[in-house]
Amino acid sequence: MTNLPWLTVVGLVPLVGAAVVALLPTGLTDRARHVALGFSLVTLVLGIAAALQFDSGSKSQFQLTERHQWIPQFGVSYALGVDGIALVMILMALVLTPVCILAAWHDVPEGGSREKNYFALMLALETFMVGVFAATDVFLFYVFFEAMLIPVYFLIGSFGGPRRQYAAVKFLLFSLAGGLVMLVGVIALYHYGPGGADGFLVSKLTGLHLGTTAERLMFVAFFFAFAVKAPMWPVHTWLPDAATEARPATAVLLVGVLDKVGTFGMIRFCLQLFPEASKWATPVVLLLAVISILYGALLAIGQTDLMRLIAYTSVSHFGFIVLGIFALTTTGGAGSTLYMLNHGFSTAALFLIGAMLVARRGSKRIPDFGGWQRVTPGLAGVFLLAGLSGLALPGLSSFVSEFLVLVGTFQRYKLPAIVATVGIVLAALYILLMYKRMMTGPRPELDAPVLDITLREKLVVAPLVAAFLVLGFYPKPALDLLNPAVSKTLQYVGVSDPAPTSAADGSTK
Repeated sequence: MTNLPWLTVVGLVPLVGAAVVALLPTGLTDRARHVALGFSLVTLVLGIAAALQFDSGSKSQFQLTERHQWIPQFGVSYALGVDGIALVMILMALVLTPVCILAAWHDVPEGGSREKNYFALMLALETFMVGVFAATDVFLFYVFFEAMLIPVYFLIGSFGGPRRQYAAVKFLLFSLAGGLVMLVGVIALYHYGPGGADGFLVSKLTGLHLGTTAERLMFVAFFFAFAVKAPMWPVHTWLPDAATEARPATAVLLVGVLDKVGTFGMIRFCLQLFPEASKWATPVVLLLAVISILYGALLAIGQTDLMRLIAYTSVSHFGFIVLGIFALTTTGGAGSTLYMLNHGFSTAALFLIGAMLVARRGSKRIPDFGGWQRVTPGLAGVFLLAGLSGLALPGLSSFVSEFLVLVGTFQRYKLPAIVATVGIVLAALYILLMYKRMMTGPRPELDAPVLDITLREKLVVAPLVAAFLVLGFYPKPALDLLNPAVSKTLQYVGVSDPAPTSAADGSTK
């Protein structure tokens, strides 16, 4: 089965599922969510089967590779392949998609064609998520990068909250601005590259001598697009609106998976294709990362809207991820890539459990809660666990990645690492204050009895809680996949870890 085009199959199944759901006859429209869940689970099984073919000890950068000429006149190939980082991101997307579909079970109560469209869009988005992480042709990556905007725009604009149109348009304008700037860089990269029918292949564009000015300009073009997608301060303002107005399942896919394309792109393209420019830009990027950490955390503390608070925590967390990437150490790189995985699960849990509480209370405002742990103790317990994962409590997954990021950054850049640790204190504040305001205090007076966590909700929460418990206590399998890819990237950049020095006299041991 090694000759099977695994990545194409994994990406194609949800697209077929989207077509099937969209074309369901009128009498079967109430089965749209069941069909969508079935296709997403089949895709997950196929993704696991593909992952079992991956050899973490291989010397080649990409595995499960496929390559076919697509538009040879312009040098564009249909080229797919994964390293450890891409594989982990794809698996995260494949796990979160069925979780989100199950969480969205009652998101479209009116049913009919709207329900079919809703779940079809989620499956189409899954195809694009697989493609964007698997693409090893720069132009193909750009196609998937922009294609993701289409289903997300409609998921927010057609199914979101009261300000959904504003949020959807803002998301689209920011994303298109970043994408168009990157397109200029993509065209310039091909112009400076070897050209030919496969001139956009990452393997052919790695190690080129582009010239100082050209390389720096192309780096800025790519980095700007990825900073918008990530999102980083100061181009982050679309995220709180989009995450607040989107349905919770859409917000999870947006923040948990799509935003990782930004940090993934920094590793795959900024560092690998523009190594000298990456080193040149590192001081500015580290400053932006530290500002994102502190700014996102401070704004989260002041929020009264639960979903907006969770969105701002992600701005802070992405600052940590970027900090680890541009620390240019193996420890920092391993921490940032592991953080990308851990953040996906912990933020998904916060958004989805928060949405369960909002559905029961009928309000997103934190002051409208209070004493809620006496009403729904089960939901309060898993919400606290998700929050503790978000603030990086030892024993939960985010702690491992945050610790590695700070240690790896301190090895080369001590001041940014020290300042970034303030973000840990602020994270404890925004999570614990949120929980205190929502959950503690006397039991509120309610007009009707409220159900605690249901069986369906337990099935939604269980894999997320399991993920950040397992990755908190035993992150080795994930790190074994990530570390070779991180080391390979640092080889392309041409950096090695700083040598340890003696505390007494500074001499190298």
